[in-house]
Amino acid sequence: MVEPIFDFQFRVILIGDSTVGKSSLLKYFTDGKFSDACDPTVGVDFYARLIEVNPGVRVKLQLWDTAGQERFRSITRSYYRNSVGILIVFDITKRKSFENIAQWLKESREQTEPHKGVYLIVGHKSDRDDERQVTTREGKMFAESNGLRYIETSARNGQNVEEAFLLLAREIHKLIQDDKLHVEEGWDGVKHGFSRPPKEPFHVVEGEPEGSGCC
Repeated sequence: MVEPIFDFQFRVILIGDSTVGKSSLLKYFTDGKFSDACDPTVGVDFYARLIEVNPGVRVKLQLWDTAGQERFRSITRSYYRNSVGILIVFDITKRKSFENIAQWLKESREQTEPHKGVYLIVGHKSDRDDERQVTTREGKMFAESNGLRYIETSARNGQNVEEAFLLLAREIHKLIQDDKLHVEEGWDGVKHGFSRPPKEPFHVVEGEPEGSGCC
């Protein structure tokens, strides 16, 4: 029997202002640890991880970490079109990063056309609640007003990091199940997975072959 290594591959991009913690989120999700020493992303970085979205259904997430600085925007834009999942990340301790997510959303929707991405708004650094400049209610209201979902995360203590990526992947998979999202030629957002080749059967032959007796 052929066993799938993974059933689907989803390409996911993280966008948002510089220093909101996109790289920290990805490193915690893929490595399971927090790193204080995260250099600013130059252009685009790549990560990957296998997850199980439903019992027995495995998905490979191709994760693209983008630079938030304006000078790298032209590079970032080139990665939108082939992405099916978009996490828009802001820092709850920096109000400006929250105010800018409307522009990130507008830009990404324009660049992903004619395809429609699955979005998740992420309020990051929830461990620093005492420094909060954006309330949870504000984050939820922005997401709901745009027909999106909202979650708050922390790469420092791991809060909701796993849940955020799983939530996005499950929503993408559900759209595939509902026949609202398809694998398309020339588009890398969603691809079929790969399977392990079946093992050659091992036959045990009873008795010794003819002519194998001792001399």
